[in-house]
Amino acid sequence: MHILSNIGKSSLLAASIFWIVLLSSDLGMNWDFIPYMFLSLIPIYIICALTILITICPIFWFLENDNCSRQRIFKTYFPIYTIIALGFCLYRVYKSSFDILDLSFYVSAYITTVQSWVWFAKTKNKQH
Repeated sequence: MHILSNIGKSSLLAASIFWIVLLSSDLGMNWDFIPYMFLSLIPIYIICALTILITICPIFWFLENDNCSRQRIFKTYFPIYTIIALGFCLYRVYKSSFDILDLSFYVSAYITTVQSWVWFAKTKNKQH
């Protein structure tokens, strides 16, 4: 698996979605947000890295072997992961009373983790 490239792509995707949702709200585009956009890449990268390394990678690390390919792992465990992640994100958005910051965070988190699964499933098997 190309973990670092997946984390990098996931971080950029998450940051893009986060700021698109946030800036499309009532806040609108404000030039004062530009420094925050760049600074937000650091915590977004850390959160993406932790989420991928704690929740997605172990599934592939422990289950991938000669009898179980990445595509089979994806088809078996991706629906379960997606349902749990969607339920958690919807619950958190509801509990926050649809606060725009929470909404943009959880929307970007959900879409990013789903796409990260796809990237892991599409990578070639380990090179020996």
